[in-house]
Amino acid sequence: MGFFRELGEIAILAGRTFRGLFRRPWEGKIFLRQLEDIGARSFPVVALTAAFGGLVFGLQTYVGFHRYIGQGSEAYGGPIISLGLTKELIPILVGVMVAGRVGSAMAAEIGTMRITEQIDALVSLGADPVRYLVVPRTVAAVLMLPCLTLFGDLIGIAAGLFYNVVLMGVNGTLYLRNTLLYLELWDVSSGLIKSAVFGLIIALVGCSQGLRTEGGAEGVGRATTRAVVIQSISILVVNFFLSELLPGSLGL
Repeated sequence: MGFFRELGEIAILAGRTFRGLFRRPWEGKIFLRQLEDIGARSFPVVALTAAFGGLVFGLQTYVGFHRYIGQGSEAYGGPIISLGLTKELIPILVGVMVAGRVGSAMAAEIGTMRITEQIDALVSLGADPVRYLVVPRTVAAVLMLPCLTLFGDLIGIAAGLFYNVVLMGVNGTLYLRNTLLYLELWDVSSGLIKSAVFGLIIALVGCSQGLRTEGGAEGVGRATTRAVVIQSISILVVNFFLSELLPGSLGL
C-alpha cells in the first residue's frame, strides 16, 4: 500500500508540475541555474563514465568476436558497440550518475527547505512551491539528460574505437565503415527519448522526496537516500519497458 500511495503522490506532483508549466511568472533564474547544475557541472562525471563504459564494452566485444568468430572479424564489432552504447548502456549510466549527483541534491535541498519551514513561508506569501521549486528542475532535467546522453554517446563510441583500432590493431577503415553503415539515426534517437524520460523520473522523485521530508536532519538523510534508490531502480525498470515499446528500427 505504501508503494502505491507514493506512486500516486508522484503522479499528482507530475500533474501539478505540468499545469505549472503554463502559469506565470516563469522562474527564469532558477531554471538557468538548474540547467548549469544538471548539465554543465555533470559533464566531467558523464565523460569519465562514458569513456570507461565504452572501453569495457569495446574490450568485451573484441574478445567475443576474436574467440567465437575468428581472427579478423573484430572489425565488425563497431556496429554492435555503437548500438549497445547508444540504445542501452549510455542512457542508463548517465541516468544513474545524474540521479546520484543531482537527484540526491534536489531531495536534500528541498527537504532542508521543508524542515526549516521555508516552503511554508512561500505558501504564506502566496507562491506555489511546485511552480517555484519543481517546475524549473523538471524542465531542466528533461532538457539536459538527452544532451548529456548525446555527449556520452560520442565519448563512448570514441573510446570503443580507440580500444579496438589503436590498442588492438583492428582495421580502422573497415571498423568505421561498418559502424556508419549499420548504425541508424533511430538508434541514437531512441536512447535520447529514454534519457528524457529518465530526466523526468529523476526530477519528480527527487522533488517528491524533498517535499515529503520530516524529522529534522535525520529526515533529510533518509529522503536523500530514498530518492537515489528509487530513482536508480525506476530507471532500470522503465528502461526495460521502453526498450520493449520503442521499435528496434523505424523500418519495422
